[in-house]
Amino acid sequence: MGDPVIIAAAVVGAEVRREQNPAVPYTPAEIAAAAVASARAGAAVVHLHARWPDGRASQEAGHFREIVDRIRASGSDVVIQCSTGGAVGMPIEERLGSLVPGAEMGTLNMGTMNFGDEVFVNSRPDIVKVATRLRERGLVPECEVYDAGMLDTLAWLLKEGHLAQPYHVQFVLGVPGGMTGTERNLRFLVEGLPEAVHWSVAGIGRFELPMAEVALRLGGHVRVGLEDNLHISKGVLASGNEQLVSAAAGLAAKAGRRPATPAEARVLLGIKR
Repeated sequence: MGDPVIIAAAVVGAEVRREQNPAVPYTPAEIAAAAVASARAGAAVVHLHARWPDGRASQEAGHFREIVDRIRASGSDVVIQCSTGGAVGMPIEERLGSLVPGAEMGTLNMGTMNFGDEVFVNSRPDIVKVATRLRERGLVPECEVYDAGMLDTLAWLLKEGHLAQPYHVQFVLGVPGGMTGTERNLRFLVEGLPEAVHWSVAGIGRFELPMAEVALRLGGHVRVGLEDNLHISKGVLASGNEQLVSAAAGLAAKAGRRPATPAEARVLLGIKR
């Protein structure tokens, strides 16, 4: 087998609802169970959001602490990454509530963008604030890039000393308002990285598995999960996050690669425990 691939599972997000797919988890217990099942299916990293019991997005520290504690109580050693994206419209201090003890990575969104019919605001001062908080907590940043101009923000953060290795880059392709999910776009973005760094791709909706296949060929890593895509194939709902992780692991095998273990992922990502 070739180089190991880090498979990340984005198990819930802030937007998807049970009305769209009954497998979407809401409670901390359900989200933790989804994370553990994803890890058993081959995910080395779990990307976490939280919800209130009625499904509304939550950045409450208490919700994230319970999710993290339940994952670890299960015996899972999966890498835990907490989202600072929250939901559209949340102020930055509320969004930072996710960075609880036990987190090993945190997301760092690289700019403001149209997000469907809404606007996802990430001003430069707020980006610096998140980067500073991640550094203070000793967390490895995952830089979320939705469009080409965000690579310039990444380069600026590095130049000004707000960001330094280790960090990871996540290309999120297919969001209405951002770059669509094509091999041409992914190659363009990878070529535009300001320095050598590990990167992965999250294809949204129908782009999820096709973009995972491209990333595997290009030497990158992949993210799948119900946050990004509710279907396993056209018109067929995924039975859970673990089914999408298993599909990504199958694509990795076809590409001559194997899923990284959490320990291998920590080495690749520069995470120190």
